[in-house]
Amino acid sequence: MDRLIESLPGLLILLGEGLLVALVMLIAHTTWTLTRPPRRTFATALAAGRPTDPSKLDESPAFEEWSFRAAARGTRQLDLPVWDIKGRHARGSVVILTHGWGDSRLGALARIPSLLDRASRIIAWDMAGHGDAPGTCSLGHREVDDLLALIARVGRECPIVLFGWSMGAGVSIAAAARIGELREPPELAGVIAESAYRFVDTPARNVLAAKGMPYRANLPIALRWIGWRVGAGSRWRGYDRVPMAGALACPLLFIHGQDDAISPLDDAFALAGAAKNARVDVIPGAGHVGLWSDPANRARCESALDWMLRKGDASAWSRGNGPRA
Repeated sequence: MDRLIESLPGLLILLGEGLLVALVMLIAHTTWTLTRPPRRTFATALAAGRPTDPSKLDESPAFEEWSFRAAARGTRQLDLPVWDIKGRHARGSVVILTHGWGDSRLGALARIPSLLDRASRIIAWDMAGHGDAPGTCSLGHREVDDLLALIARVGRECPIVLFGWSMGAGVSIAAAARIGELREPPELAGVIAESAYRFVDTPARNVLAAKGMPYRANLPIALRWIGWRVGAGSRWRGYDRVPMAGALACPLLFIHGQDDAISPLDDAFALAGAAKNARVDVIPGAGHVGLWSDPANRARCESALDWMLRKGDASAWSRGNGPRA
């Protein structure tokens, strides 16, 4: 017994060191997982027997593929891939589609058929660290600069609508709030935010919890580390999307699943409540994904799109002639 008591401090120190090592490894794994999401690429779509590009859709719309230079990341330069699809509404807006975390422009393929008659042009791109794009994910921070670079590349020939889902929804709202920073900003006809969330930690916490993974100790530290690395600040100062939504003069459309366990429905209402002209369309029984795969949900989403992408001169939105929520 005396020997056991004498060795107890050493055992406690050893146990503490083991727990510290385990925590560090868990934080490193969390950081790696958040900044290097699973990739949805041509190969994964082909292996799953799903469309690999717009030409494989039933409508087979004409499209071009090109790339653009992402915002500067120190000395590193990234070129991000784009699908540029021709829409059938000659007087419609240019719709720029921005996917969510762990998705890619492949996710746009479910939405493109519903946009062909509502847009003159549809742009879908891969954010850094997703799909076929190089780099790593910054959880919606540097991606805003990249979207602004894409908007500048698209030009001013038509009004634009920014359409994003999940992380892409927040990126679209933030880019819309900063569009005046561009040398020649285009006419912004509106923002469509699907499955949007307000703060950076919300979806990360919910995803980890859904997978049965720990998050209480490791996630805050991992996010602080990521924020410091990408220049967002250890506490992600300025990330809150509510002030950004409140700064927009254009209409905002929020499409949200009633049972979304990743992005709380309350976040959509908080964002819409801050906006000057917003509408929230809740899809009954829907979750975070699959809003476009179920025919009934698709019909509801298309009805919501008509509020934003109406069959007329899209520039009327920026003149303040759009409907009010």
